[in-house]
Amino acid sequence: HFTRVLDLSMEAVGNAVAGLFGRIAAGIVRGESFAFTVPSRAAGNQKFLQEENIIVLGEKTAVRPFTAPATARKTAIMTRVLGLVHELTRKAIHVTKRDLFYTDVKLFQDQGQSDDVLNDIACMVGCTRTSLNVVASEKGVVIGRIQFNEAGDPIDCTRMGIGGKAIPPYTERITDIVSDAAFILLVEKDAAFMRLAEDRFYNRYPCIILTAKGQPDVATRLFLRKIRDTLKLPVLGLVDSDPYGLKILSVYMSGSKNMSYDSANLTTSEIKWLGVRPSDLDRYNIPAQCRLPMTESDIKTGKEMLEEEFIKKNPLWLAELEMMVKRKEKAEIQALSNFGFQFLSEVYLPQKIRDGDWI
Repeated sequence: HFTRVLDLSMEAVGNAVAGLFGRIAAGIVRGESFAFTVPSRAAGNQKFLQEENIIVLGEKTAVRPFTAPATARKTAIMTRVLGLVHELTRKAIHVTKRDLFYTDVKLFQDQGQSDDVLNDIACMVGCTRTSLNVVASEKGVVIGRIQFNEAGDPIDCTRMGIGGKAIPPYTERITDIVSDAAFILLVEKDAAFMRLAEDRFYNRYPCIILTAKGQPDVATRLFLRKIRDTLKLPVLGLVDSDPYGLKILSVYMSGSKNMSYDSANLTTSEIKWLGVRPSDLDRYNIPAQCRLPMTESDIKTGKEMLEEEFIKKNPLWLAELEMMVKRKEKAEIQALSNFGFQFLSEVYLPQKIRDGDWI
């Protein structure tokens, strides 16, 4: 058994919150103490579902009584955020996580505390975090051969200059997706995205290019999943040749431990690792001065990832990661600039795509 959440309507979320408060009020009238029962998001309650290739939450729960000093503050924060979520669903509006934090700075103290409670509330209500009408600020961008309507406005991502189109935090307002692309190119970093956008790489190789500028945010993960499911296109990943590049791909593919309750809605399976792979460093003769020694932290992360189920089930990924940890060297996508600023868009990627060199 594990926790599954659904994409619920505003009305359904509002009713669920009202029902939750109704049950708590009835318990207080009966003389019971005020407490929330929350699905546990601790590491011990997280499982890797082999058949679906995602991380999910088990069925353990934690009780947070208001009367206990250790949980009183968290319970107060949860009550406040639940009230705000109920208000948002009734008014049918969205706010950012930052807006939510500023409604009660003294209680929340720092944004991490209100953000963390949002994940707990989504688990309790049984909905995705975006169903709570609280969204993260725009972070991801997309450019290339894709057109869609956003809240009724037509968007053409080939006509977005070189900055690209910001990925909106509410993907349910994106409709009528059309594309003549052959693949989706998922890029780890903003610098590589800018190079490909300025060179209009998508005109020579019809594709959709997107990045979350580092650690993937919920909106970018949802958007990638939506366009992949709609367009049925292969997804190729371009990340740094280090353990964190691989970790970023793993979040897109299997989900993050922080939001494992929502993995089924957020993940995009079958992403192919295009580059930069450890074997590329010799194949493309990346010079020694462009390679960096891995730190102790890098090596530790690399060794931990060798034990991850999603790496073990892919022998080619496992072999590349073993090579990285053994050699103790890493390289960023920008290392390719040693051969010229446009080497990435004019030589490396075209050759990779022509040879079908992804795993």
